[in-house]
Amino acid sequence: MRKFCSLAFLVVFVFSVGTLLAQTASGGSCSNPEAVAKMVNPVKPTAEVIALGKKYYGYDCAMCHGASGNGKGEVDTGDKLPDFTNPDALKDKSDGELFCALKTGKGHMPVEPARTSQNDLWSLILYVRSLSK
Repeated sequence: MRKFCSLAFLVVFVFSVGTLLAQTASGGSCSNPEAVAKMVNPVKPTAEVIALGKKYYGYDCAMCHGASGNGKGEVDTGDKLPDFTNPDALKDKSDGELFCALKTGKGHMPVEPARTSQNDLWSLILYVRSLSK
């Protein structure tokens, strides 16, 4: 029993430290609006990074947001989705706000799967921003 309790404590401790490190790596907690607004995308927008973002967009976003990002995907969410091809669609959103929307979900949009790393999410944001250029 003692070994089980020690193991359970270790698992909870490692999970807590991992969560804290993930929040720190992302630039802060998504529960603090001021910190979210100040989050800076640490990933540089190279051709390879944009291509990676496009790959994840195709997996997780295109079905609702449309293959071109025009907000007209195959899945009807019942919401009017932003047209990412329009430069005005995201002009008032910081990268941190987009990151947290992906990380924590928003409206009908589910939480981004754990299989996606922090850098993959930042790459996805760079790709989505590139759709309006």
